Amino acid sequence: MNIASTFLGALKRMPRAAVVAIGFFVFAGAFAPFLAPHDPNAQNLLIAGEGPSTAHWLGVDHLGRDTLSRLIMAARTSLVGVCLVLALAHSIGIAIGTIAGYRRGWTDEVLMRIVDVGLAIPSLIVSLAVIGIFGASYWNMILALALAWWPGSARISRAVAVNAMNRPHMEALRVLGASPLRIYFVHLLPATLGAVLVYATADAGAVALAIATLSFLGLGIQPPTPEWGQMLVDALPYLEADPRQVMLPGIALTLAVIGFNILGEAVALNRVPKPLGSALLASRRRVTALWTKETAV
Repeated sequence: MNIASTFLGALKRMPRAAVVAIGFFVFAGAFAPFLAPHDPNAQNLLIAGEGPSTAHWLGVDHLGRDTLSRLIMAARTSLVGVCLVLALAHSIGIAIGTIAGYRRGWTDEVLMRIVDVGLAIPSLIVSLAVIGIFGASYWNMILALALAWWPGSARISRAVAVNAMNRPHMEALRVLGASPLRIYFVHLLPATLGAVLVYATADAGAVALAIATLSFLGLGIQPPTPEWGQMLVDALPYLEADPRQVMLPGIALTLAVIGFNILGEAVALNRVPKPLGSALLASRRRVTALWTKETAV
């Protein structure tokens, strides 16, 4: 009950527009096979390029495929890709960061220098290099983005782990004879997960944009699988004749990225303690001081 009330309380403090936007995309992605009115890959060249109608609410593309169905299925493709990239990247980052913060010494130095190298190289360069080695496919794209995103997670995990290891209760656990594995898995790892999950929430929008970028370049999700970046590149030759085919996936991608960014920022700010010098606290102290002065007089 406490967990549910805490979750609902945190949800109420989130920006409603971002929650609605992300909730819509998550709902569309989760139930895409049931919500899509048509087969997203079914072609009908006789109606290619037609605009909205009662049969196709958002029209069809240059191959006669239903645009609404492809947008809904693209939400599923993109969200699954974001979850896979973040899960893999943060699993690697948490493992390396917490080990570095726990062991310290030369282990910390070696691992953090590797992290520094990873942070110095742009994520797109890393992704392109991995895809260039293994080839363009869905799973290679997931691997490439995970290898590009893990250093930031490792850096945050290491900072949280060092802070946790310097707390008095960790020293008490050592004195009481707790095993290193128990300290790591029971006390250190859970303390690190919260901060990393906040980072993952803030990073989801960038990952979604990276997936669309690689698909746009032809190095990510391959046709005919619906994906917003893939839909954009398919529709570019018809930009002047039918801008609707470019605008709709562009709008969907923009709303998803902005929603993730706003939601991630709100989650991060909700974890920051309110400053002692806030305006509300200052006004309360001013009223208390005036009341005390009047009482003394």
